[in-house]
Amino acid sequence: MENLEFEFRAEHPVAQRAHVGVVGSGDLEILIEPADASARVQVCTSVDGYGEIWRRVLQRFFERHPVAASLRINDFGATPGVVALRLEQALEASRP
Repeated sequence: MENLEFEFRAEHPVAQRAHVGVVGSGDLEILIEPADASARVQVCTSVDGYGEIWRRVLQRFFERHPVAASLRINDFGATPGVVALRLEQALEASRP
């Protein structure tokens, strides 16, 4: 297990808390909630050594969506494509 933490610049908070996905083989869950001034991401992953890949996927997401949010990601081997999909779903689910 590896625990990673990231922080990105943000412009506006997400509207509400949301939960998407499940922790299972090749999948992940994301819990998102509003934050004040930045985007903070905690990743707990079953796959060690992919911190740079996580940073790039998350950076790409927050460049497109600079939302102030606190995200908790629990991963069980999801591919970068699945991570990107779940991030978009979490953002959509956090809209009123």
